[in-house]
Amino acid sequence: MIAVLQRALSAAVRVEGKTVGEIGQGLLVLLGVSAEDTEQDAELLAKKILACRIFTDENDKMNLSVRDVGGSVLVVSNFTLLANYRHGNRPDYMGAAGPERANALYAYFVELIRRDGTPVATGRFGADMRVLLEGEGPVTIVMDSNELKKKKERTQ
Repeated sequence: MIAVLQRALSAAVRVEGKTVGEIGQGLLVLLGVSAEDTEQDAELLAKKILACRIFTDENDKMNLSVRDVGGSVLVVSNFTLLANYRHGNRPDYMGAAGPERANALYAYFVELIRRDGTPVATGRFGADMRVLLEGEGPVTIVMDSNELKKKKERTQ
């Protein structure tokens, strides 16, 4: 599972001209689900994202998490994060999970954020979406659940 986090002053997603998800300060998370991903991938990413200290404190140091600042999370499904661009000029998406599995893991990831008590908004899975972002920083971080699993395996 791949997540692209963007620190936001505000973010929204529109479908057919209507806003379907919107947040103020917080994180815009673009989420890509691979064919090999499981619930463990969603759990590792959700935990890391909620604890990631990328908001500034009173000393202008990135020392606070989205929880610490009372922020929200906007989660937008994005299968193109799984693009294979190694051969030719047209990426393929064969590594992305099929729609049914991807939607189930996307929904599970969103539920994990919700269970934490952090306000969460979403796009519409499978829709043609327009994502609007008023970024802060900019601060953009790419997370891969496979990297988190490697770390977990080394510490066991």
